[in-house]
Amino acid sequence: MQILNSKTIKKQFEKSLDKYDENAVIQKDLARKLTDETAKIRTDFPIILELGSGTGILTRQIKSHLIFQKFYANDLLEKSKNYVQKIIPDLNFIAGNALRIKPPVKADLIISNAMFQWFYNLSDIINYCKKFLNNDGILVFSTFGKENFRELKEISGLTLNYRSKDEIIRILESDFEILHAYEYTQIMNFENPLALLSHMKNTGVNSLASNIWTIKDVKNFCEKYLEKYDTPHLTYNPVIIIAKLKSGLK
Repeated sequence: MQILNSKTIKKQFEKSLDKYDENAVIQKDLARKLTDETAKIRTDFPIILELGSGTGILTRQIKSHLIFQKFYANDLLEKSKNYVQKIIPDLNFIAGNALRIKPPVKADLIISNAMFQWFYNLSDIINYCKKFLNNDGILVFSTFGKENFRELKEISGLTLNYRSKDEIIRILESDFEILHAYEYTQIMNFENPLALLSHMKNTGVNSLASNIWTIKDVKNFCEKYLEKYDTPHLTYNPVIIIAKLKSGLK
């Protein structure tokens, strides 16, 4: 199981940011699902904080589906500001590790897409969100469950500290009321194992490896993959959570 520091993650995402959108098929679908489900519960949030804004995939959906007066966006990469400011010009951007930033105000909605899995201790980011939510504020996020990238784990041993929907609910339920929780699997098919690795690289997932893979490493992975699987594919295991901070908790 990989324990990654923010510098490693930042370095890999900096390399993949410009190719992210064209490869982030699952992440785009998750962004739509997050805002669709949130809008069913509530649409008006005076102050919104988005964690892990990246290229603005979720930001676009927020602008289309939700109403807000102030919008704060955070990302490890300063470059993210260039993307999200084109979508919401008057936003407030805060660069840095989400666990270390200090927004000037509390939010009515904290929302994040496909980012929480990078935190080894999920409770750390949950506690952070609790601290910066207003009374009855809502936390909305997508992450990935235990079956995520199982092919990669079986062949290379690389994985994150993924948690199931039920495990996530147990972390949340003492401080949050669960409004929506959903987990599913989705398979992406590829022409060959090299195309699979390229997809992972272009969505920043090569951050899983602390060392840069050599040509020999890539060749060995492709050979082992074809020995184990008939067709090149990759399993995604998204988890979607919407939770409301319980009254009186701080």
